[in-house]
Amino acid sequence: MSGGPSFGTAHHPQTVNPPTQLPYRGVSVPTQQAHPKFRDTLLSMSDIVTRLTEDGLLNPEGSSKLYAQSRGGIQSSLHPLEMIAGANLTNGRSGKALTMDALLHWLAAWSKQEVFHIDPLKIDSRKIATVMSFAFAQRHQILAVAVSPNEVTIASAQPFYTSWESDLQHALKKKIKRVIVNPTDIRRYTIEFYNLARSVTKANDSSNYAATQNLEQLLELGAENNPDANDQHIVNIVDWLLQYAFEQRASDIHLEPRREVTQVRFRIDGILHNVYELPAQVGIAVISRLKILGRLNVAEKRKPQDGRIKTRNTDEKEIELRLSTLPTAFGEKMVLRIFDPQVLQKSFQDLGFSKEDQNRWEKMCNHPYGIILVTGPTGSGKTSTLYTTLRHLAQPEVNVCTIEDPIEMVEPAFNQMQVQPHIDLNFANGIRALMRQDPDIIMIGEIRDLETAEMATQAALTGHLVLSTLHTNDAPSAITRLQELGVPSYIIRATLLGVMAQRLVRTLCPHCKTPHEQDPDLWQTITTPWRAPIPAKVCAPKGCLECRDTGYKGRTGLYEIMPVSAALKGMIQDDSEMDQLRKQAIKEGMLSLRISGANKVASGLTSAEEIMRVAPLFGQS
Repeated sequence: MSGGPSFGTAHHPQTVNPPTQLPYRGVSVPTQQAHPKFRDTLLSMSDIVTRLTEDGLLNPEGSSKLYAQSRGGIQSSLHPLEMIAGANLTNGRSGKALTMDALLHWLAAWSKQEVFHIDPLKIDSRKIATVMSFAFAQRHQILAVAVSPNEVTIASAQPFYTSWESDLQHALKKKIKRVIVNPTDIRRYTIEFYNLARSVTKANDSSNYAATQNLEQLLELGAENNPDANDQHIVNIVDWLLQYAFEQRASDIHLEPRREVTQVRFRIDGILHNVYELPAQVGIAVISRLKILGRLNVAEKRKPQDGRIKTRNTDEKEIELRLSTLPTAFGEKMVLRIFDPQVLQKSFQDLGFSKEDQNRWEKMCNHPYGIILVTGPTGSGKTSTLYTTLRHLAQPEVNVCTIEDPIEMVEPAFNQMQVQPHIDLNFANGIRALMRQDPDIIMIGEIRDLETAEMATQAALTGHLVLSTLHTNDAPSAITRLQELGVPSYIIRATLLGVMAQRLVRTLCPHCKTPHEQDPDLWQTITTPWRAPIPAKVCAPKGCLECRDTGYKGRTGLYEIMPVSAALKGMIQDDSEMDQLRKQAIKEGMLSLRISGANKVASGLTSAEEIMRVAPLFGQS
């Protein structure tokens, strides 16, 4: 890199979209020239401590401690701000802890620059890697964080160091905008972004033709150099993808082929986020690598396949992933479902059950035989509820058997069997086999057809407790759904113990949620027809670093629990009206999903808008 800075390379592919809006925080202040005294200098510990003391942020004891540290000749690779933040000092003016965030905003006010917090979900690492070379970024401790047609945003923790600006501006022919960033983030993301960009570029350079199995396939004669799924660059990309998903608390990873790129998206707290765009050839190799890890047939791209991977996160905790492929117009799509290893250890309170919900649910599950159904759409937390329930029921004297498609989490306390249609092992045949295994409790992954429903009811009639799932929008609809499948009403009356419908809603970020007055009209819509009193104060989302400015962090459950009482059994007839069943259930104490949500709004856990987004309107199916 001699002879001046190296600015990117011409061979970096330009197949990505411009980055989304910059996630600035703090008060915007106009950029101006550096303080004359510190122009083109690196701030030392002594410089920063002196200025903090002058501004009243450091008391004499703290100043003395840091001065001694700076004069003691102690060599450290850390930035002075990191050392000060790690000293656990108190702000001399406010009395609060002198945190890194407080120091960054103080430095931003001094240098007349903005504070910028790097959100990897919003950074286009391949594009920022073309701005300057890795060596240049490392040498000057800077990182490009956004690129637009006329401007490049450069992050640094040394706002008065300017010797690199003129060279970079001359090479890029663009305006440079400087922002203040946590020095820890600069070190970390400089390595991560450049390593990822280099791996993608190298992998892309090993292939020069369009995606195969594409409805718009362009035949390139003589092209045989596919990117290898075992190539070290592809291995690096897959490792980064999985670890990044674990770090971001993603529940699903989507790899979606498009005409020229493969779109990578994460589902976080139920919402999909665009993460990255890989060149089409690299996307094919990444999916092939994942198929190898999941022991799938790499050559078979015409029909869907399912597999699973077990790996570890950075905390050395085992994590299981379920793989599913699907042929699409532009190639093979893959979705990886990530199963939280903590799910099997969660209590009913962790899932979001209120004390009343838990009492009603446990009373249903304590019956020695009968059927209990959990309903809701895909991704509503049914599996987590069933596993938590089974762990609660799985005492040493009880034989718990499951039949699933596929086995989502392995639990040593259960005897788990997977459906395998290619050898004629479906749910119905699996239940027949389980009946000969002396079970006490049977969990069926899903009741999809009449044959499975008949075997489930037969198991319940012969003295077994059966738990299963069904796809309906609310609890009363499960009865009419069983009737639609062909289960006779007298069998439903004899076997059904109860139904629970559920949803998952995002919870407000505890770090930034703010008091808020509830809109009366919105509250009335949620609580119809109960007309619950409007709570004096609720909380609303705001957005902070902890929740990536979404206002929400984590999810909790909404539950609609309907025990089948003697009165309800008497109403289950071939010509049953669902509205009548619902009214009777409400009369007996069932709370709808929206009322369950309203209770969580009143307790400050979530927002009314989130309940409206997730829970169906009362009375609608």
